Amino acid sequence: MVCERIDSINRCCASSVDVKITITLVPQSFPGFRGARVKKIGLHIYCLGNIALMLSSCTWSPGQPLARPESAASGSQYYRVDAAGLLSRSKIHLERPNLLPREAMPLGNGRLGAAVWSENGLTIQLNRVDTLPHRLSPGQLHVPGLSALTSASDYSGLLDLYNGEFVERGNGMTATIYVQPHSDVVIVDVTGANPKVKQEAQIALWSPRKPRASVSGKMGALAESWKDDSEPGASGRRFGSLAALAAAGRDVSIQGKGDLEVDASFFPDSTGHFRILVAAPAYTGEEPPSMLAEHALRDVDTRSHKLWWHAFWNRAGLIKVSSADGWGDYMENLRNIYLFTAAAENGGAYPGSQAGIADLFSAVKDTHQWDPAAFWHWNLRMQISANLGAGIFEANAPYFNLYRANLENMSAWTRQHMQGRPGICVPETMRFNGAGIEYETSDSEKPVIGLNCDAESKPYYNARTISTGAEVSLWIWQQYLQTQDRSFLAENYPVMAAASRFLLDYEKPGQDKRMHTTTSNAHETQWDTADPTTDLAARHTLFAATLQSAQLLSRDSALVGELKEALKNIPPFPRTQESGTLSLLPESADANSHDVIASSYEPGAPQHNVENIGLEPVWPYGLIGPDSPLKAVAQRTFMHRPYPTNQDWSFDPIQAARLGRPDELQQTLIKLTKTYQKYPNGMASWGGSSGEFYIEQDAVVATALQEALAQDFDGTIRIARGVPANWKMEGTVFLRDRMRAHVLVEDSVCRMLVIEAGSTGTVKLENPWPGMPVIVEETGSNIPLVKGSSERILEMRVHAGKSYIVHQASRTANSAPVETVSGSSTGHARKLGDNSIGLSAQ
Repeated sequence: MVCERIDSINRCCASSVDVKITITLVPQSFPGFRGARVKKIGLHIYCLGNIALMLSSCTWSPGQPLARPESAASGSQYYRVDAAGLLSRSKIHLERPNLLPREAMPLGNGRLGAAVWSENGLTIQLNRVDTLPHRLSPGQLHVPGLSALTSASDYSGLLDLYNGEFVERGNGMTATIYVQPHSDVVIVDVTGANPKVKQEAQIALWSPRKPRASVSGKMGALAESWKDDSEPGASGRRFGSLAALAAAGRDVSIQGKGDLEVDASFFPDSTGHFRILVAAPAYTGEEPPSMLAEHALRDVDTRSHKLWWHAFWNRAGLIKVSSADGWGDYMENLRNIYLFTAAAENGGAYPGSQAGIADLFSAVKDTHQWDPAAFWHWNLRMQISANLGAGIFEANAPYFNLYRANLENMSAWTRQHMQGRPGICVPETMRFNGAGIEYETSDSEKPVIGLNCDAESKPYYNARTISTGAEVSLWIWQQYLQTQDRSFLAENYPVMAAASRFLLDYEKPGQDKRMHTTTSNAHETQWDTADPTTDLAARHTLFAATLQSAQLLSRDSALVGELKEALKNIPPFPRTQESGTLSLLPESADANSHDVIASSYEPGAPQHNVENIGLEPVWPYGLIGPDSPLKAVAQRTFMHRPYPTNQDWSFDPIQAARLGRPDELQQTLIKLTKTYQKYPNGMASWGGSSGEFYIEQDAVVATALQEALAQDFDGTIRIARGVPANWKMEGTVFLRDRMRAHVLVEDSVCRMLVIEAGSTGTVKLENPWPGMPVIVEETGSNIPLVKGSSERILEMRVHAGKSYIVHQASRTANSAPVETVSGSSTGHARKLGDNSIGLSAQ
């Protein structure tokens, strides 16, 4: 319920009578909100066989409006965010109906996803992440009667990110579609229909699916279950899909139509209003489908989705980008679409995305370009990073669970496939149950089986990619650094320790007395080579993070000793020519200023993919920054990277931000978008069927914008290193120690900086105005922490819960303007050249 859960109403419907009840409650606070109190709740109870479908509405006490969630990222006295106004800039407008699957709009609650388009009036495909191993859809909903709306000459539609709903209008009708946050139910709410015209709805599957159709009172369901026991690496677990159809209106009738369809027919009420409800809860075949469906449909309300989404947007770090050419605004839109999908697909046991695809919003039935049972880590990394910078840490929970819950399975796989070694070799492409198997059936008549973390496999893309466990551990450590959640670190530390033990065992001494990993893959680009740069960066990061974690948690003293020693013996990054013959150069080659970081100690080895491995130390591993002796060679490596802006997952914009190259950040973001962002929902097209949407490019945009505005990967806060000169950027970035930076940058100059401290300690800040004297004051106290210092690195003692304004000494804090970040809807599809977000009338 929106206001208060009510579970004591007897479900004793004997007919389809529509009963309206008004319940007056003793006013009480709404949990999680300040100041909001309930006066009364209105309930419509529709009888659906043996269940009562409760549709709620709330009346709030006069003079006490709904308050902001207590967790809102509200900024400070100098910085405020109007989330509703700002998000209105990112509404996706449809000036004509989205008739094709490739034009579908995404909705979801984290567990249940939906792709919504206007074919046959209205079509909604339901998707879940737990219908493994093939990610089979629970079905599609069709509402042909809405053709009267979608064929209207005055049609308009929009995806409202702030409210979490898709709204269509036309011919006097309005259809609002959303997914409930607390139960896995998609609701189609229609007003303005002709009360005399019978409406129909169907939930359908397709061959060769074999569901069982059933009808129970005023509800019908399609349910199917199966066992994961036929493919390589099978888990032996049971899975299933369930979709149940119900409607709220007059004279509701439900009937099965063969084995693949359930139909509903009904009339709108006297006002022209009706609702269609489709429940698609988790299902394994172990419980009666009717019981699960009835439970999901029991408590339906019409506002909880808005409150859920408002709370999400009020705690996320939002960024506004403006530019005269429109590209800055376009990138802001793509970032907000990413954040929307991150919340809508990451609420289950596993990540909603695999292979960079937003599977929970698929519009192409059961078609999948890549093995739907396997997760590709390379295509998850930018999503994890984007979630961290935006402060939506909960969206990373399925990712961490994927590896933590499979720790024992990965250990067993490592012993069996990596010559009995201890610890874990984390498969780069890993089945949901920890098996290092990639089973591809879409590209050829004969299935292709690729083994990951397998010592006996033929050379293959990820057969001996051994750095993945280190990167999983990097993100564990990064999330801990930001949240300071020691229980989270303790829960996930065993993954870090196991990954360390494996790499400690895999590395062997060479004649130079350093420790080497040979043979090993430079990810997918070079196979079975010597000391790949991915391994070198991974070992540096993993060993240091595990060592610090073990000391924090008072664990594994013997392992700590091994790690300290191992960190001394990692070879330097390999060097090669910036162009021409790729041969190994000595470390002293930096003196001639023509060398770059190579993919491995065999720079000329064959290339099998288009990855810029030499830039891995820059991002994600964060080993090279402005104060690093490798800064110059990293800059050359970027400018002479072998595969510039290639693939929708290209990390070029993120690495440009890390290296302080705003022009290249802008150029690469625009090029990637022009090349790959082909769908009106803002997502990318890489391959596969049209209507299988890639989210990884939007995640690259999100991460790059955050890194452009503020970064602290090496413990020093740096502001506006990647903001293009012709962009105005303002927003919030989450940093270490529960800290948030609120920043306004215009004309390449930081105009405002407010730092909110999440814990007490010393903060290092690179002077945002190089060479200029700076003052740092605690807001409201006028007590300077830093008074007129022009040092390049400023140090200040901050206290948890306090805000600090950083400004040039020539301007007092009291004269600093109050910055309120807001915006308004464009009212039309956003279009730049051949790219668009939304659908134009023409």
